[in-house]
Amino acid sequence: MSKQFFGYAGPWPWAGFAFGRRGRFFESGEVRIALLSLLSEGPKHGYQLMKELEERSGGVYKASAGSIYPTLQQLEDEGLVEAAVISGRRTYNLTEAGQRELERDPETVRRIWERAEQYEDWKHCWAPEAMVAYGPLVELFKAGIQAAVRVSGKRDGAERLRAILERARRELEEL
Repeated sequence: MSKQFFGYAGPWPWAGFAFGRRGRFFESGEVRIALLSLLSEGPKHGYQLMKELEERSGGVYKASAGSIYPTLQQLEDEGLVEAAVISGRRTYNLTEAGQRELERDPETVRRIWERAEQYEDWKHCWAPEAMVAYGPLVELFKAGIQAAVRVSGKRDGAERLRAILERARRELEEL
């Protein structure tokens, strides 16, 4: 998801939408590792886990009860977590076996949270306050694409276009 595209190498949370579906945030088996990792920080109930996954992914991944609770049940059946009712909520805690399972694949844990950190920057993009920028951004994108077509093959055309867009980005960041 972080392939370079016109000089941009960041995460593309909308990439899956182009093909009529949302891209997958977690690869196969990563949700269970993410849950074990979150529980290694301390006991949490299902809703806390869902909210934390959403927050850490900048809102790109919105966990559903239909995906989290069956995974927690499976982890409990495997003896990797244990559940207790605390303050009326079923709260999950990592077991020693769960800690060993988590430590078996530190590379996956690192990769999950590194990916989440990249997406965290995008969380404010979906805020209602950001809507004021969407129309002008679409127009800027359209003008940029049209300019790219016009300067294609022309000497220094791509560099000039890149410089204009870079200047606009810097000015926006200074606001």
